[in-house]
Amino acid sequence: MFKPAFLILFVFIFSGIKAQLAQVEYYFSGAGDCIFGATNEMKTPVFLNIDFEYINNSTFNEPLPYVKELEPGYNSLFTLNPNTRLSGISFNFHIKTFRSNPLADVNLDFPYLLPFAPGTKATVFDVKNIDGFLGMSTPKSWRATGFTAKPGEPVYAVRTGTVVEIAGREKSENTRSWYNGWGNSITLLQPDGTLICYKNVVDPLNKLKLNQKVFAGEILGEVAPGTSELVLLIYHNTLLSDDFSFIIPQFQIGPGKIGMVTPSMPVEVIHPVEIRGLEMTKKEQKRLLKTK
Repeated sequence: MFKPAFLILFVFIFSGIKAQLAQVEYYFSGAGDCIFGATNEMKTPVFLNIDFEYINNSTFNEPLPYVKELEPGYNSLFTLNPNTRLSGISFNFHIKTFRSNPLADVNLDFPYLLPFAPGTKATVFDVKNIDGFLGMSTPKSWRATGFTAKPGEPVYAVRTGTVVEIAGREKSENTRSWYNGWGNSITLLQPDGTLICYKNVVDPLNKLKLNQKVFAGEILGEVAPGTSELVLLIYHNTLLSDDFSFIIPQFQIGPGKIGMVTPSMPVEVIHPVEIRGLEMTKKEQKRLLKTK
């Protein structure tokens, strides 16, 4: 007789501490079907990969590789149906969890907004290092975009996303919740499954909450005290490697014009309504952009 089973995944956080992100559960119905679910014990979404080593007397009909975004709490996954009722289903599988989508569908031509108030000028600088992002280690290769800024200057969301970490000057002692090693930073999960970290950005009025949706062109926070730099880091996990994949975005640098920003002449900031609304529903566009 088959009984419910639980598999618990532990992953290494960059600090070296193992953290439980999710547990996969399955049970057999009276008809012999095997029903899978997963519990995300984090306060923010995580991504689950299940890789079957073998399945006997059933067929896995989900797209491969199988990656599922898990909301906090319990999530239904899939059901394995027996090919014949004369024998039960048996299988073996491995699981991994990620904080971003390891199969992220990245559009390198997506137009990001510049992170400052419309009508101001944005000046870019070369980011020389990302020390502290992964604690004591540094990625083998990385890309980041840096802007000169003034303390207290408003910072705008460059793309719609869900808030997954709000880090003040001193980070929480709960390392399981860390998305990176940077204090004074805000991290969002973007619709394409990538993460974006705004370094040297704070939320002094505590307006942000975890899992809050922030739309492109909305004020996210402000430049942290004592700094003159704003750094944007866009990245996501990869399925077959522990390394991150980093992305340099294209920005809206003029009417109808997108491109990579470089340390040259300052660029005037514009936030076109049609760009802000790209990842909004019709209802959100009507409420936030006053469209008909």
